[in-house]
Amino acid sequence: MSQQMHQQQINVELGEKEAEGIYSNLAIITHSPAEFVVDFTRMLPGTPKTKVYARIIMTPQHAKSLLRALDENIKKYEAQFGEIKILGDPKAKPLGFQPAVETSATIETK
Repeated sequence: MSQQMHQQQINVELGEKEAEGIYSNLAIITHSPAEFVVDFTRMLPGTPKTKVYARIIMTPQHAKSLLRALDENIKKYEAQFGEIKILGDPKAKPLGFQPAVETSATIETK
């Protein structure tokens, strides 16, 4: 017996404030047995302090569904635009200009 997947259509309202979005370049994730908490912050160069701009609280099941949805969308993005490079990843090739590698040499004179 095969099961048919029933997709429910959801009408999502997006308010003007939410439509602007919030920029984040750092997410801090904590969890308990009952929930995952994702705090979205942004770090600026030369600034040792930041604040939480948005907090999302979800069940472990929803967190895993989000992980799967992100994975699927990242694969689609990379198929269209190429691999996303992560700075500091030892497997990644360097981006941009790199400083010259210093070597030591000895010169013999007679």
